Order: sequence, then structure tokens, then C-alpha cells
Amino acid sequence: MQNLTPEGLNLVNDIAQRYNLSQAAVIHMLVAVNNGGGTMAQFNCPELGGSGQWMRGGMTMVGDMFNYGLKMTVDNLCNELANGLANMQVFPPVPRGTPGSNQWWPQDLGSPFSSGSQNNIRYAIFPNRLAVELNGAVTVYDTLDHQIGGVSQQQGGNTSLTFSSQYGTVSVSSLPIVSGKGLPPAPQTNFAAPSSNQSASNSQNNAPPPASQNQSQSGQPLSNNSGSNNFDQNSSGQPRSSASANEILSLIEKLASLHSAGALTDDEFYSKKNELLSRL
Repeated sequence: MQNLTPEGLNLVNDIAQRYNLSQAAVIHMLVAVNNGGGTMAQFNCPELGGSGQWMRGGMTMVGDMFNYGLKMTVDNLCNELANGLANMQVFPPVPRGTPGSNQWWPQDLGSPFSSGSQNNIRYAIFPNRLAVELNGAVTVYDTLDHQIGGVSQQQGGNTSLTFSSQYGTVSVSSLPIVSGKGLPPAPQTNFAAPSSNQSASNSQNNAPPPASQNQSQSGQPLSNNSGSNNFDQNSSGQPRSSASANEILSLIEKLASLHSAGALTDDEFYSKKNELLSRL
């Protein structure tokens, strides 16, 4: 059962009697309103129709959506509980330095010069120290010579924290841990970044072919433009065909063999093939 102060217990008993509800149902709603900061609540109470939502000054939703009497009951109940939370000490104060307290960091750190929270993470900045709380677990980091100007969390609700200092943006996980177990590593979300296996595969794909488009697998030129037996040039610099049709067809066959072996791309194969065919 939730711990209550004497004032809180009197509030619960009074409301339970007036609304004809059990003490457990009222405490359930009290905790829901408190978790919502006194302005909203999400609850699942069988005595109030099951699951529902309440927002102060806004819409109230209950399981039986057309039961307007129940909606009014929930709205009045939550408003009374919110007023009680605002005007009296309903729950016992949480000792400083313990999870759940507004001063959750170790007491020996003193008072922070900056603190805040994002999603399920709270942080407090001290001279030479940074305290971070995640799900009730507190980790204290040594900030070294960083002059922290602000802390930010990556979008998506993960546990990755960064801070800005005179050195730029720095990851909290790069700091030495003074106490605590530290934040868990952030999940891999940059799926555009290649993995090590993909990088190795890409390196193989980008490696030069075993034989260039101008060489056969034996290392001999497919086409020699230096004046040898396939093609030479006349005095005007224009290529002069001295190769027979059979030689050109033989070269095309070699090109096809290299293309089938993966040494030539489609573009390289068809470009060279068309060049040879144009010489027939």
C-alpha cells in the first residue's frame, strides 16, 4: 500500500466515503493524479469503469464512453485529489539523495548550478561533476576540464546524452565514471552506416578487376594501339584497320569472357564491343 501522511490518509478516507469507493480505488486515482503533476491522470480502476484519462479543464474519458454520470464523477474526484495534493503533504517527503526525491543526487555534491530532465533521464551539473539518473540509478561523472554549457538527449527516447563545452559537443559516455554503473550504450539507429561486413563487401566490389578492359586474363592486351598487329595509325593519326574480321570477332569473344567473369561491367563491355564492331 502507498505510504501516506496522516493528512493524506484522512483525505483518502473522506473521499472514499463520499464517493462510495474503496480506499484502494481512491489511492490508485491519487497516485495517477500525482504522476500527472496534478493536471492529468491515466488510470485503470475497475470501480471507475476500467481504463480512462483525465485532464484538468479538458476532456475526461472513461471505459463506458457514453456514461456521462461516470465522467462527471471521475472529473470531480480528480479535481479534489489535485487540490489536496496542492494544499497539503499527502505523501511523506522523500529523503534527499534518494531516488524519487527532487534532490536525487548524492548529498556530498552540494547544490547544482544547473539541472533538468528529458524523458526518463534527469541530470544535474556541479563543479567538476555531472550526475545522471536513469530509472532510479544514479551515475556521477568526472567532467575533467570541461565547462559544461548544456546537456541534450538524442531524439527517439534512447539513453544517449551529450553536453556542450568549450571543446564542442561531447558524449557523456566519454567521461570517467566516479560512481554508479553508467548509461547503457545507445542502440544503433544509423542504418545508413555500413556494418563491418558491408564495408568488407564494398571494398571487394570496389577493388580493380583482375584484368582491365584492355587486357585479357593472361595479361596480354586486347587492343594495342601502339602500332602492333591489330590496329595501327596512318600518317594523319587516324586508325587504320589491319585486323581481319576474324581477329575482331576473337577480341569480342574475349570481351564476352571477361564480362561473364565479372571483370567488365555492362557499360564497359558494350562500349568496347560497339567500338570493335564499328571497325568491321
